[in-house]
This record gives sequence, structure tokens and C-alpha cells, in this order.
Amino acid sequence: MFQRVGAAAYKADLTNTILLCNAIGNPQHKFRSIHVAGTNGKGSSSHMLAAILQSAGYKTGLYTSPHLKEFTERIKINGAEIDQRAVLDFVNQMKGSMEEIRPSFFEVTVAMAFQYFANENVDIAVIEVGLGGRLDSTNVITPELSLITNISFDHQNLLGDTLELIASEKAGIIKPNVPIIISQRQASVEEVFIAKAKKEQAEISFASDRIALVQDGKKFISSVDGKPFLTLDPQLKGSYQRKNIPGVLASVLRLRKKGFDIPDSAIQRGISKVITLTGLKGRWQTLNDSPLTICDTGHNPDGMTEVVAQIKAIPHNHLHFVLGIVKEKDFSEVFKLLPKDATYYFCQAKIPRALEADHLAIEAAKFGLSGMVIADVNAALQVATENAEKDDLVFVGGSTFVVGEIDEL
Repeated sequence: MFQRVGAAAYKADLTNTILLCNAIGNPQHKFRSIHVAGTNGKGSSSHMLAAILQSAGYKTGLYTSPHLKEFTERIKINGAEIDQRAVLDFVNQMKGSMEEIRPSFFEVTVAMAFQYFANENVDIAVIEVGLGGRLDSTNVITPELSLITNISFDHQNLLGDTLELIASEKAGIIKPNVPIIISQRQASVEEVFIAKAKKEQAEISFASDRIALVQDGKKFISSVDGKPFLTLDPQLKGSYQRKNIPGVLASVLRLRKKGFDIPDSAIQRGISKVITLTGLKGRWQTLNDSPLTICDTGHNPDGMTEVVAQIKAIPHNHLHFVLGIVKEKDFSEVFKLLPKDATYYFCQAKIPRALEADHLAIEAAKFGLSGMVIADVNAALQVATENAEKDDLVFVGGSTFVVGEIDEL
């Protein structure tokens, strides 16, 4: 199971997913879909797209990973998680096939989501890639539209150690004659996407070329091709949503061209109520107001760069940082980004992939980061809260799995 043990559980092959889907009548071809890949932002973008489609009156499926609290978070329709009975029924139905095919946890989950969406007759489903794209289990769909958010370093041991190699894996979701939206034009990888789109005869557009956002307080004023569009008030508060929203807007505009009836009001509502409509957790989420306590799942160098910038933008006296990471990450790059004047509470999630808290403290010390070792996430958060003055800031992050263990989430 990749979520718990990491690379050893990763299967870079579509064979098992195809066999599973064949065994249940290929449900992935029975509903319309949108496919979303990228290093950072694909989860937030998927949830915003789902919230917009839901607000437009479409019965909308949403498949994402990993989950933070409950397995059922991965599979939703109009924000409601899959019923536990449906999970049990699927496993019982597929027991024979699973014993024969021996699929991974993720492969089973993808097939389960596809069958659930087909059985429930969704109008459309937003499908988030698990890891990479080309060989990800979700890549058996033929979507209405594909979206790639951004490319940065993560999972280099599986996807490649250059941005070009990582981009080529993400570009694997580009399908023949299916429009592809790229959220950000990045000079280092744009040719990878252009070449793949040309090969597949897929219409390609870079959202950042067409769509501009100007921040006005907490709101964004958007324009399309230089013309005023909508004022947006995102419920997701991380400043990095400015990189995600253009891709979401460009996707909606392209869906309109394909005949989807998505009024402006649905776009504004979906973006302003995405957490409420979809149940998204852990994205710059406030846990407490005094002291101000925030968590975020950003964990790779690009994600942590945004997190640190956001922390600096918040007025506070002293930062208390509850930090945990997973073993296979290049944590030296993350440590270089973290503020040295903060107090750290080194912890570890209860999964085999977690880097031991005492080892984490030793490695962090090499970069001038100091604090105390408290292995349990919630115990570390409690001590950080007790140590913080009312004008201090408490932050919890470094790993999706650390955030997932927070009791108050």
C-alpha cells in the first residue's frame, strides 16, 4: 500500500487496472470525466472543478488521493463520501478477481471509484491522478478534458530526476484529440507538453497565457485575454491558489465550448465554497484562532516554498513549527527553505514511511533548525500550543500524513 510503505508498493503498469475494469464491464467508459495531473495543486484544482460543476447542477463524482482521515474521502459524489456498504459490496464482489489479479490497494480503489460513479449515473467525474500520469491507474479513462497543474520535484525515485522526465510522465495523460490545459507555462518543460499534444493531435493551451489574476485584499479579480472576467473570493486561502485558479478557469471555459452549461455564478460559488461543497481538508486550514494555528499538506520544495511565503505574510511574533516528513523525500531541499528562527517540534506520522522524529531532528540540526522531539503528532501540537503566546503562530505540516493525524481536523 503506497500510502503506508511508499515506493515498494508502487506499480508502474496499467495491466492490473485494465483487468479489473474488464472484470466489471469497463465502468470508466460509462461516464464523462476530467483528468487532473501535476506535482502541486492537482488536489485543490480537482476540488474546485468539482465544486463548480456541482454548483452548475451536474451530478459530479470526485476521485482524489490520499485520504486524510477516512478511506471514503477518496470517492465522493456532490461532496458526499462513498457509503461504507458500497465499499464492502465492491470488495466482496471482486474478491475472486483480486485473488487472481493481485492488484495494489490503489488499483482496487480506482476500479471501485469507476464502478461507483457508473452505478450512480454521475453526469461527470473529476479524476485526480495518484502519482505521475502515464502509468497511473487512473490513466485508463478517455476524458472530456485534461488538466496539468504544475511540474516540480517530487517522487524523483519513481518519475525521474529532471523536470523534463517528470513532465513527460505527467504528459502521459494527454490523449488523442482530447483538449489539454496546462495551468502554468514553465520554460523548462513547456516543449514536453507541446510535443506530446502535437503527437496526439490534442488542442493545447497554457492557462497562464490567457488568464490573469490581480489580488484585491482576499479576493482575486480575473481577466481573460485582457478582458475583465470575474471577481473571485476563494475559500482556499493559500496564496498559491493564484497558480491553480487560472487552470481551473481555463478548464471551465473549455468545457463551455464542449457544451457544458456552467454559468458565471457557478464558477464564483464553486471557488468561494469549495471546502463546504466538497469537504476538502488540510489546505491552509485554520485549526485555532488563539494562538493562530494552521496546517497545510504542502511537502515538496515547491509546495514548501509557498507555505513559507504564506507564513511570512501572516503577522506573528514567533513561529512554532510542528514538522514531520516521509523517508523518501529529499528533505535537505525542504530544510534549506525553513526559517531558522522558529521553534520546531519534530514528530512522525504512524506509518512505516515516516522518518523517525529523532532522526529528523538530527538532520534538521545540520541546517540550523532546532527544537524538541515529540514523536506523536497531536502531543507535539499540544506542546507547541501551550508554548505559544497569543500573538505567535503555530504551523503543522511537512507531510500529508502528519496533517491527516491531527485530531481537530
